[in-house]
Amino acid sequence: MNTGISKGELLKEPVRHIDIKQLDIVPLVDQMADTAFQARNLARAASIVDLMQQDKECAVILTLAGSLISAGLKQVVIDMLDNHMVDAIVSTGANIVDQDFFEALGFRHYKGTPFIDDAILRDMHIDRIYDTYIDEDDLRVCDETMGKIADSMQPGTYSSREFIIEMARYIESNNLDRNSIVYKAYEKGVPIFCPAFSDCSAGFGLVHHQWNNPDSHVAIDSVKDFRELTRIKIENDKTGIFMIGGGVPKNFTQDIVVAAEVLGYEEVSMHTYAVQITVADERDGALSGSTLKEASSWGKVDTVHEQMVFAEATVAMPLIAGYVYHKRNWEDREAKNFNAMLDKQGVNA
Repeated sequence: MNTGISKGELLKEPVRHIDIKQLDIVPLVDQMADTAFQARNLARAASIVDLMQQDKECAVILTLAGSLISAGLKQVVIDMLDNHMVDAIVSTGANIVDQDFFEALGFRHYKGTPFIDDAILRDMHIDRIYDTYIDEDDLRVCDETMGKIADSMQPGTYSSREFIIEMARYIESNNLDRNSIVYKAYEKGVPIFCPAFSDCSAGFGLVHHQWNNPDSHVAIDSVKDFRELTRIKIENDKTGIFMIGGGVPKNFTQDIVVAAEVLGYEEVSMHTYAVQITVADERDGALSGSTLKEASSWGKVDTVHEQMVFAEATVAMPLIAGYVYHKRNWEDREAKNFNAMLDKQGVNA
């Protein structure tokens, strides 16, 4: 298809990640507390996430759903990891593999436009996420790399957390870009769980791996993910959740309270603190828009310190994370290193 425009011209301006360290937005968010609508909700949400930092007994769980890393939020998560603001991450596979690990391999996401003929993009091997472009050929390299990592591992069943640690080791051994969520979490001992791990480039790589090794291969056990995350709740009863979007990461994280009870830990606390950023509507009963008060009816979330923010993540997350960063109540927090705890105790502990 001759369009008069080249692939290089479309993949020219990379997405640049927001750096919350550069600008102190505390006065702005504090002013929003005296306004209305989602501005006031956002200010209260920021204060709750800051309470999670002040409460040294609290384990902070960050959940990521939606196309966040491709949209410029990678550095926000890295800064939270780097400063012990987050103790565990539950994410879609796309954010961790197709977007963060993809960039660790040296590839980039590019500024684009939704106002283009997608047939042209298909012909050029360019994938579109609303107004962002990805080189499909680069993404295939990411798929293949996931297969290579699986090929290098001892056959057996792993949690997604364990596999993601191998991804970090791949970054390290191949001297790739360490300014990565995968690598920073590994460095800090922060577990990353992707309950639907195959729903991304990891799936393509693992399908290829298993297809070519039918009798002896690596498999991902999502139940093991559930057990490991529940173990964190059992070992560190007080928890706070900062949820970006909804979906599987949201429900998976909320459910660990019930899972602990099922295992006989009936005194386990509901999540003490909870904040969710979403644009989903609650009226259709779907999970992503269901309120935190609704989760309380299931025994998952306490309602004293909870806040919904109905706003788009690329706007709201940097404001909340930036507010908490510049309040600096994370300075006295110690790394919980849940990876070490899980590796030491094993799945049967």
